[in-house]
Amino acid sequence: MNKLFEASDLIHAYSRADAIADGVLVDVTTTAREAGFSVPVAMTRAAWADCVEWTEETDRRKATSQDEAGRLWDVVWMARRAARRAAGAGCCAFEVLRVPREDRGIRPRSAVLTMRIDAGDNGEPVITISQPNED
Repeated sequence: MNKLFEASDLIHAYSRADAIADGVLVDVTTTAREAGFSVPVAMTRAAWADCVEWTEETDRRKATSQDEAGRLWDVVWMARRAARRAAGAGCCAFEVLRVPREDRGIRPRSAVLTMRIDAGDNGEPVITISQPNED
């Protein structure tokens, strides 16, 4: 039987390392390890922008004591709790409360994120945290 594609047909492969270098994924492994994860963890840029990103301008406008380190901790801690509850599952959703960056409100709102364990560039287990509508 003939193969539909051969290895020589591959024009380009976009790796997880490429996505991190390009900023499509944000590597959060150091903080995730502190929360108890034993494999590399990254967030999509959209999930980061919604739940972690916090600038000085945002802080002035909101007049809150938020910072990216604390917001990231909230995400990875809630992800770790969800991972324990969903032991053995390849994917699970979890909720995190965060103060949205847009508008002037300072009331925390719920955001749902998805955590998926997949094979990394060399077949090793890796976790990606994304918004539910992202692949």
